[in-house]
Amino acid sequence: MVPMDATTTAATPAAQPSDDEQLADLQQRLLAWYRAHRRDLPWRRTRDPYRVLVSEVMLQQTQVERVIPKYHEFLERFPTIESLAAAPTAEVIRVWSGLGYNRRAVNLQRAAQAVVERHGGVMPRDVDELLALPGIGRYTAGAIACFAYEQDVGFVDTNIRRVLHRLFFGPEVPTPRATAREIQALADRVVPAGEGYDWNQGLMEFGAVHCTARKPLCVVCPLQAHCRAYPAIQTALAEAPATARREEPFTGSSRYYRGRVIEALRELPPGEAIDLAALGPRVRDDFGPEHLVWLREVVAGLERDGLACVAEERAEYDASDPEAGDPARVRVRLPH
Repeated sequence: MVPMDATTTAATPAAQPSDDEQLADLQQRLLAWYRAHRRDLPWRRTRDPYRVLVSEVMLQQTQVERVIPKYHEFLERFPTIESLAAAPTAEVIRVWSGLGYNRRAVNLQRAAQAVVERHGGVMPRDVDELLALPGIGRYTAGAIACFAYEQDVGFVDTNIRRVLHRLFFGPEVPTPRATAREIQALADRVVPAGEGYDWNQGLMEFGAVHCTARKPLCVVCPLQAHCRAYPAIQTALAEAPATARREEPFTGSSRYYRGRVIEALRELPPGEAIDLAALGPRVRDDFGPEHLVWLREVVAGLERDGLACVAEERAEYDASDPEAGDPARVRVRLPH
């Protein structure tokens, strides 16, 4: 693991015989750190592939502290993959309340239904078969294979990507030096034989609490001697805010209003629909007749994603032709 030259932009680390001892030392240091510092999280107490699937989908773009109570609540309501597959989609969306990114709830149920229909309720072990399930990407497939079936497979989430990039390529700011493909190839290569579970959990934990995005604990880092980002990462992060792209505000965004619509539909009695004229004031305080076409388009997007249903015939109103009908009479509900 010879450090890259500062002018190097991207290259897959070469597997050289002289690197083996250093790689083994890095692996053992990370594994020792994880075993000493790992958090006691509920999904780490199980190898049930269904529970692993639920936790991994919930943890996408959601903080651990928010996920823990929802994880217990969700499994109390849907304790088996069969119960989730058979549940009304509206109820799945209701139980998902508080986690955001509601499309994940629908995709999770679709994956459960596929497992029941194609595999008799038994989660596949093979990564390629897992990838064939609806809504399952490379990360989730790898996580299930590793965390449920303890296979030595590599996969990449935000924390793993950051840690591997810093260790093997150098600072990831202001611009990454490695491509997503190179990071995935590296993740596959460096899993220690027979230690895949603790290794991948360790990488994720290390990125979450030690080698964080903005304030890595470099001074007390047990991997410092092997890190190609040290000490340059501190300067790179200090200078990053001047060039970092500002994120668009959430309030007032499309995702914000989609979430407001779903929350309003959750409050309805099961199976009941609401017309757009009544729904609008629940979604935005300044709602007026001029917003009806806009709201119909928001609802249409939710319907395409499986998160809402228009109650009457679609031909009654065409969002592309405001003169085709009265959008105020369009009724919407959660899917059955």
